[in-house]
Amino acid sequence: MSAEQATAWFAGRLPDGWFTASPEVTVDREEILVVGTLPDLTDEFTDAAARAAAHAGRISRFREQTRDERIEIARQAEHRFGRKVAWGATLGETTELFTVLSVPVMTRLRQPERIVLDTLVAAGVARSRSEALAWAVRLVGQHADGWLGELREAMTRVEDLRNQGPDLD
Repeated sequence: MSAEQATAWFAGRLPDGWFTASPEVTVDREEILVVGTLPDLTDEFTDAAARAAAHAGRISRFREQTRDERIEIARQAEHRFGRKVAWGATLGETTELFTVLSVPVMTRLRQPERIVLDTLVAAGVARSRSEALAWAVRLVGQHADGWLGELREAMTRVEDLRNQGPDLD
């Protein structure tokens, strides 16, 4: 199952009016994350904090009002794609994710890598090695976003070429 297939399915399945455009659909081995942009607020706000609070409130309202329908859509998608579905919404600068998975990942680290994690824990950046590793992965993702995007594009091209290959059956 490709991200394109999931994106197309959700585009056809989601109710009109939930989002201002097609949602961003991200797929990995365990989960499909669907994040849509909500319509802008028309109210005027005196400062950024008031605007952020209003955005958070609107996202919370969307979450409550669409809960039953999102659960039903997620159930159908989980049956179709064999992955859990998580949701999120964006309004202005505020993005909130709902019901996302936290998947354990096993890794082997040598002492130099463990020392990095332990330093982050000792400095109070993280509460545990697990949290420190997640922090480091997020940091790399932020700073290497362009390179990771190029890598994903290359992987997609390789998958396309494999699919065009000869049928050996």
